[in-house]
Amino acid sequence: MKKFFALSRTTHGVLDLALPGFVALLWLGSFPSWQTILLSIFAAFAGYTAIYALNDLVGVAVDKEKFAGGINAGYSVEASDLRYPLAQNALSYTSGVAWFVFWFGAALISSYFLNPKIIFILIAAALLEVLYCLLLKVTYLRTFVSGLVKSSGPIAAVFVVDPNPAMPLLLLILLWVFVWEIGGQNTPADWNDTVEDKRVHAKTIPLQFGTQKAGLVVLFTLGLTVIFSAFLPTVSPLVLGFPYVLASVAIGFFLLLVPAYRLYKTQAGRSAAALFDKASYYPLAQLSLIAIFVLLQ
Repeated sequence: MKKFFALSRTTHGVLDLALPGFVALLWLGSFPSWQTILLSIFAAFAGYTAIYALNDLVGVAVDKEKFAGGINAGYSVEASDLRYPLAQNALSYTSGVAWFVFWFGAALISSYFLNPKIIFILIAAALLEVLYCLLLKVTYLRTFVSGLVKSSGPIAAVFVVDPNPAMPLLLLILLWVFVWEIGGQNTPADWNDTVEDKRVHAKTIPLQFGTQKAGLVVLFTLGLTVIFSAFLPTVSPLVLGFPYVLASVAIGFFLLLVPAYRLYKTQAGRSAAALFDKASYYPLAQLSLIAIFVLLQ
């Protein structure tokens, strides 16, 4: 099973579950029924497991080319000798496809019982993930596609707790996740893989614009993330007030802005990996914060 979980980057995927959890709790302002919570966790796990596996299935040929000279050490939340098991021939392609089909089917079925509209979000996320992989050698703008894919989980979470959400508030959630993904996940991950990406002439922000400009992109997008986070209480029925906003901004400052500035100054691969790691825990920190405020109220 370790090979399959490595295919789906399950360690990272479990951390990703905090993102839709946070958004659902913030939007609803209370804990939903335990049945909804359990089904939502299963649906989210199945969805993330399938989409991460799809990434490697679509990109297996390029991954083999990229890592012909060896696979880098990675970052702590994803570091494993089994990273990219398809590219390492540690797992057969047929097995990978079967794994994806099982979890994608499970995600579709569980999504139907939560809200049939989520099925369309899940299918769109899968198609966007395929597009993201195919654009590797085409354009650095594929990072925008990555932002949309990562936003799909939190958007789906809103539809779990609200069948008819207000579009302006939904857009705020999308923008917040979108810029966090670009600055805290996608760009640092590409920065960490620059040696491998050069082998296949990939088009990424660090390779296209250099590390200094890539650092500015990281600072700008994560600065927007923290700014948007200050407005997130507007989507909640709770009266969260200044203490919540201050705590939310502080989380962004320490987990996003501090490591982003360090990356901009050092322009080192190790700093990019450190930023990726800390940014990966940002949704979990936000989930913990809103859970405390919900319990207090």
